[in-house]
Amino acid sequence: MTVPGPAPRRRVPGPPEPGAAVPARPKDYAGAVYGSMLAASVIAASSLNEPHPRLSLILLLVITGLVFWAAHVYAHIAGQREAGQLVTRRQVREVGRHEWPIVEAAALPALAVLISPWLGTGDNAWLALAVAVCQQVAWATLGARRAGAPTRQILAEGAVNLVLGLVIVAAKVAVGH
Repeated sequence: MTVPGPAPRRRVPGPPEPGAAVPARPKDYAGAVYGSMLAASVIAASSLNEPHPRLSLILLLVITGLVFWAAHVYAHIAGQREAGQLVTRRQVREVGRHEWPIVEAAALPALAVLISPWLGTGDNAWLALAVAVCQQVAWATLGARRAGAPTRQILAEGAVNLVLGLVIVAAKVAVGH
């Protein structure tokens, strides 16, 4: 009977050896999809009756994106850290860059809020919500396409993200915001 040894230890990716070729990483669209869904949720949950509702919603989108980005960076670093190993600044920067699409996903909905008065849309939250859901579907389908998924899977991922986005829209309608 053999006794299993200790489990292999996972490492936070570190800097490559000097002069070593750095392999190209495929683009990961998970942060953009997640950030878009986060933006849609923030918009749906907002009921802004302040004197400056557009500015409040823009700030809420940006700040929420930044807070969730920081939480994702921390969770990734803390979850992948080996016991007794210090985390380097380079590792934090690398993870921060990887998770940055969470913040970037707030940009288009925030822009929609900003320009909505000039488009004559009335309620700026509905335009921003539509933008967030559309970009969520777009990022999901683009990610699947770039990963080489078959057409059927690309369409399925787009449909799943559309349904998730529409659930957020339905929640906004049901709550009456």
